[in-house]
Amino acid sequence: MFRMFRTSIEILFLVTGLLAIALLLACGDEQSSSPTPETLSGSPAPTSDTTTESSGSVSRLDEVRRRGYLICAGSDAIPGFGYLAGGENAGFDIDLCRAVAAAVLGDPGAVEVRVSIPTGLGDDLRSGEVDMAARVITATATRESQWGNFVQTMYYDGQGFVVRRSLGVAAARELTGASVCVTANTTTELNMADFSRLHGLGLRAVAYERTADAVDAYLDGHCAAFTTDHSGLYAYLSSFPNPEDHLVLPDVISEEPLTPMVPHGDDQWHDIVSTVMAILIYAEAYGVASDSVPTSATGDAKVDRLFGFEGSFGQDGLGLSRTVAQDVIRGVGNYGEIYERHLAPLGLERRGSRNALWADAPCSDCPRGGQIYAFPLR
Repeated sequence: MFRMFRTSIEILFLVTGLLAIALLLACGDEQSSSPTPETLSGSPAPTSDTTTESSGSVSRLDEVRRRGYLICAGSDAIPGFGYLAGGENAGFDIDLCRAVAAAVLGDPGAVEVRVSIPTGLGDDLRSGEVDMAARVITATATRESQWGNFVQTMYYDGQGFVVRRSLGVAAARELTGASVCVTANTTTELNMADFSRLHGLGLRAVAYERTADAVDAYLDGHCAAFTTDHSGLYAYLSSFPNPEDHLVLPDVISEEPLTPMVPHGDDQWHDIVSTVMAILIYAEAYGVASDSVPTSATGDAKVDRLFGFEGSFGQDGLGLSRTVAQDVIRGVGNYGEIYERHLAPLGLERRGSRNALWADAPCSDCPRGGQIYAFPLR
């Protein structure tokens, strides 16, 4: 009898143990079948809309709004593009930054321009200390991979040379053996070297870290020529003591799409800046300027969608107001207004150039105007 009782107890303990093991295994299977983001990535998952999907950090849009102003890497010494006017930052590139501030903060004046030299621009973007850069930056594959993300090309340029008329040179291929002032460690320096090798010119680069120093060296007679983008040549020429003594050679030796940049790592911010550039372009294409922004529906579906009276082009998903285009165009004007304000005075003729609107074409169904064009806002 005792042996039978002991056997029953042993069986009971055995069954109980097996049940406990089964329960533990069941719980383990349940946990492993639905791992949490912490388990997969080793870092906490985003917990609200104020975090970026990729890193869990605060989005740049929220950071800019919390700070109350936009930090833009730019220049204060390039006439037309980034310069000082009455002690205030001004220029084509500066207005691109002001347009973004108008879009995300409602105030085009909420911009801190952080003066950056070409050789330091990559560090400024990689560090994330600036929200965007607009400083006559040529879009290249290397910069896209190493510095940040380019947005919408806002000026199509090409590299050239300026010389003294007294040199008697009419074309770049006549500069055999000449010394050329250039900004160091830039695409400008590389393009000149390629051009020199291609045509056997033996050009000698005299490189300076700051473009302004290269210009001064040219004016002081240390070089026979100075090279940079054509827009830059006209910009600096306008500030020369005797501009009529110098000649911008007609040669264009490279493609230089000048494009604002944003730091890597925040797709929403990239899309916002790209969209703001498109707003500037489409406002001009639709004939809407800073003094003619509509306050109610016009009956033109494209205009009404752009200015927030009908439908949407994705403003809500970007974290922008439905009427963001109204703030941007009232604040800085459309693309054409910005161009006329800063670049036209340099003699950079827009009509018939690559920087005319694509819409300035002789027919509506075969646009053959300029190359200023943006993705559709709809």
